[in-house]
Amino acid sequence: MTKTLTCISPIDGSVYMERPALSRDAAEARVAAARAAQPEWAARPLDERVALVRAAVAKVGEDTALMATELAHQMGRPVRYGGEFGGFEERASYMADIADDALAPMVIEDSAAFTRKITREPHGVVFVVAPWNYPWMTAINTVAPALIAGNAVVLKHATQTLQVGERLAEAFHAVGVPEDVFANVFLDHDTTSALIAGRAFDFVNFTGSVRGGQEMERAAAGTFTPVATELGGKDPGYVRADADVAAAVDGLLDGAFFNSGQCCCGIERIYVHEDLFDAFVEKAVETVRAMKLGNPLDQDTTIGPMANRRFADEVRAQISEAVAEGATAHIDTFPEDDGGTYLTPQILTGVDHSMRVMRDESFGPVVGIMPVSGDDEAITLMNDSDFGLTAAIFTHDADAAERIGQRLQTGTVFMNRCDYLDPALCWTGCKDTGRGAGLSVLGFHALTRPKSYHLKKG
Repeated sequence: MTKTLTCISPIDGSVYMERPALSRDAAEARVAAARAAQPEWAARPLDERVALVRAAVAKVGEDTALMATELAHQMGRPVRYGGEFGGFEERASYMADIADDALAPMVIEDSAAFTRKITREPHGVVFVVAPWNYPWMTAINTVAPALIAGNAVVLKHATQTLQVGERLAEAFHAVGVPEDVFANVFLDHDTTSALIAGRAFDFVNFTGSVRGGQEMERAAAGTFTPVATELGGKDPGYVRADADVAAAVDGLLDGAFFNSGQCCCGIERIYVHEDLFDAFVEKAVETVRAMKLGNPLDQDTTIGPMANRRFADEVRAQISEAVAEGATAHIDTFPEDDGGTYLTPQILTGVDHSMRVMRDESFGPVVGIMPVSGDDEAITLMNDSDFGLTAAIFTHDADAAERIGQRLQTGTVFMNRCDYLDPALCWTGCKDTGRGAGLSVLGFHALTRPKSYHLKKG
């Protein structure tokens, strides 16, 4: 019996789109076609592959208003923010720009006696499992460099954003990337696991929940298939005594509440030096109270619904538990809060690390704020987490930020900003956030394997 994948719009709970999942036989056939097409793709000149990826990106950019509207329907982001094309283009373009150098052979010796070098070889078939929260940008992080490096790509997008996978495939195919080289597929969990366990892929890149990452690793166990993961987060921000309070509030609150808090590197806990704590909380509460919760298709809306009712239920549960345990909730329920996907953004004080809201990933519009006595206490609390994706420090002292950063268990250290992915830097994490290297030169290295040549001449 064919399984159906259904996207329920968070706007009104209606069915936005449905797609039949491939049977295992059909899925295996699609992957086999990708494997057959990959050598010819890899044999094309690098500049040709780069040009096709650039053309596909430009094709996507032809209708960014449609992108924004479709995202609002699928996962609830307000149309006023214009979709994801800016970051999508920035990431793909940067990887295209550095491809020549990143994929160039490392020549150790080229003499009359020997040629010794290390080249970068494509893995073969790369499987990309993309999430719904930033569906265009997270997908292109791997799709663009994988194709540029000579891999075939099989993309499985989240059920919440099925349409994004289709749109990506349409754009790449329209500019001349062969359909078997970049295949968008609809798969259920059982078929996905069976394909990985059956060594259908040469590299797996997964962005999603910790449980999802564990399932990917279990499926790949014993196959020696590399699995790169970017999983949960509970990213902290720290406001030092010398920080600009207004700038810290603007930066950290945007990091906490943009996209309704549904960001892997969103700020979920904030530690403020005790001298600035009251001023910070006062301005933060003022900022959140000014937010406009509502239909994401309305240009006045600044914070839309959460993508799914069950995500909103988890955030409500964490808030209720914290309040029952002594926390103070500063934001009265918004009139637009329907008890479903439309959720009042919340600031909590009186929190501590015994509460789930300061330990478990919330992935929603809530942030807990705690006072700290200084750097040492802040560092201890920032590291007191199962996750490690990013950490943000607000200060006028760059040397202090670097010293603190050296002591933090995280993948990226920010100073005076947060919630931003620089494609020139490696996107990575530690602990339960997963392992892997996305974008930058290291992203190309992850999507290729080294091959050594030791040629004795004469």
